[in-house]
Amino acid sequence: MKYFKSIILIMATVVGLGSCSFLDKEPTRTTSNNYFNNETEAESFLRGVYAILTQTSFYGNQYFYLVGGDDLEAYGGPGRAPSKEGLISNNATTSDPAVYTFWYTLYSGINRANIFLEEINKVSDINEKNKKIYSAEARFLRAFYYFNLVQCWGDVPFRTYSTQTVVGLDIERTPKAKIYDFICKEMEESSNDLLKASSIAYRPGRVTKETAWGILARVYMFRAGEHYRDKTSPDKAKIKEYFKQAGLFASKVKDEGGFSLAPNYWDFFIDQCANRYNSTANESMWEAEFTGNYSTDIRTEGRVGNIIGILGPDLSSKTELTGKLDPGFGYCFFWSTPKLYELYVANGDTKRMNWSIAPFTYTESVKGKGVDGRLFEKGKLEEVKGQYYNQSFSYGDTNSKAKKGDREKTYETKDYDLACGKWRREYEADKKNKNFTSINFPILRYADVLLMIAECENEVNDAPTAKAYECINAVRRRAGINPLEEGMTKDEFRQAVKDERAMELCFEMTRRFDLIRWGEYVKNMNALAPRAQSGTNWKFGPSNVYTYYQISDAYNYFPIPANEIAVNKLINKNNPGW
Repeated sequence: MKYFKSIILIMATVVGLGSCSFLDKEPTRTTSNNYFNNETEAESFLRGVYAILTQTSFYGNQYFYLVGGDDLEAYGGPGRAPSKEGLISNNATTSDPAVYTFWYTLYSGINRANIFLEEINKVSDINEKNKKIYSAEARFLRAFYYFNLVQCWGDVPFRTYSTQTVVGLDIERTPKAKIYDFICKEMEESSNDLLKASSIAYRPGRVTKETAWGILARVYMFRAGEHYRDKTSPDKAKIKEYFKQAGLFASKVKDEGGFSLAPNYWDFFIDQCANRYNSTANESMWEAEFTGNYSTDIRTEGRVGNIIGILGPDLSSKTELTGKLDPGFGYCFFWSTPKLYELYVANGDTKRMNWSIAPFTYTESVKGKGVDGRLFEKGKLEEVKGQYYNQSFSYGDTNSKAKKGDREKTYETKDYDLACGKWRREYEADKKNKNFTSINFPILRYADVLLMIAECENEVNDAPTAKAYECINAVRRRAGINPLEEGMTKDEFRQAVKDERAMELCFEMTRRFDLIRWGEYVKNMNALAPRAQSGTNWKFGPSNVYTYYQISDAYNYFPIPANEIAVNKLINKNNPGW
């Protein structure tokens, strides 16, 4: 099979390793104790299993181009041509480089986990308690990588033992139902031996019991909606059971205690950008961790805040410009859609809106001399002053005619496609590199868990329960908007959850999969195409963005990479439409 041959022969050249891993390539044959012989070496090898998360083909870069296109965000910007990789611009092929490197990266992580689990029991020089913990982490990560494969490709090749030789590696696709059973069993069982978050001071780079429960809830919820993309009759009893299990595990996170929402929405993201963990409350549960500024031999940086974040000037070569003079360069590839903008407005949700959608642009009165102002959308400066103004770079109040300082436009914007503002490089401590950042990416946070509980309570009980209202209203109160009043129907509450997830989790790469599991992905995307083409409140729509929304049912799945099919004789057809 292609992935094993690629791992063995060329994986090291396809993607560079992420942080803290000594495993830079897989050998042609494994031997007993070839990889690690004591606890220190075992722990280092385990970091290599984690390092898959930070590959450029995963959260380090390309993942955003693969799953980032949805009804809340679009790839774009002034005069920007479509992306040449990923599914975000609706121009993917079976030879897309982002697609096949993600496929191989996930299988590399699975193979590393398989090796670790086979070798760990051969090591005598290791604390037995730590052996259980390390094994549980490897089992969970292997299941998580398989979940990513199933989310994206459906039926995929499946094996739970490592590569021992390059001979006879062709393997057929296993039905996803069988893989789901494995994922659920592995995540639940591994949670028994994982550490509690409290025992590692709520540092979210390492998988904990609560992480496993939260991600397992996500697995069950996605599985509950599989009939939509497969266009099969729903098994209502099974679907309700999946939601029941999801609610059970999400509730275990809540009942365990220790996690809570940060006082302000932006606190969580400021922590991420400033390389801090949970400084105001324990909201972060699992993050892909990046570090450094691309100045050492170890490549542990990512692109969060650079490709997805506020547009900023490139001042990286100006070593004398520091602090607010250089808030960090951003390409700003990801923009809001009018749908997201209007959803915030309809709910009076200015706090999340003014953080998630950038309400200003950085300006230089003299090019190359450093940022000395921000130009706000009309009315936004005063709103931000009541929000996070004192926690951000500010440049002094001036009037709208000035070329520097903080000032507002004199006219109301008609453009509702504004830059993603969630990750802001101004909080990075070091001098900024042009293209790479140390900003982590959130894989799971507590607000998501609360919204999962709310959704599951409604689905299982055919109406929102007191617990459902409690959970969704906790998220709404933190946002500063009115809580939902009891008495809603099942359908009304379901829509409220969908809207809440949109406002809370936009740009965090969950929306595409939410829409797929709700059976709304293609419909919601297609509905935006005419508006993007007309340019109504969509500045960058008429040029090419509208074509990104003209997707077909094929986009419910990724294409099986063409080079995988070429070498694996047991895969003889692709996903529907590819």
